[in-house]
Amino acid sequence: MNGTVVEVLKWIGIVFAAGFVGYFGRHLAAALIERLRRKKAAQLPEADTPPAGTRRPEEAAVATQAKVEKKRTKAEVKRGKKGPRR
Repeated sequence: MNGTVVEVLKWIGIVFAAGFVGYFGRHLAAALIERLRRKKAAQLPEADTPPAGTRRPEEAAVATQAKVEKKRTKAEVKRGKKGPRR
C-alpha cells in the first residue's frame, strides 16, 4: 500500500514537472528567439534595396492585370459549365 502511494505521487510529480516545463519552456523559447532576431537585425546594415516581395509600380500593374484576366477567364468557364440561365 505504502509503495503504491509513493509511486502515484512520483508520477503526479513527473506529470506536473513536464507540464510546467512545457508551458513555461514555450514562452522562454519564444522570448529567446525574439531576442536573437532583434540582435541580428541590429547588426545588419540598412539596405538601399526594397525588402523582398515588394514590387515597382510597373510590375505591380502588370501582375494586377494578369490577375484580372485570369479571374475573367475563370468566370467565363464557370458560366459555360452552368449552362444558360432560365
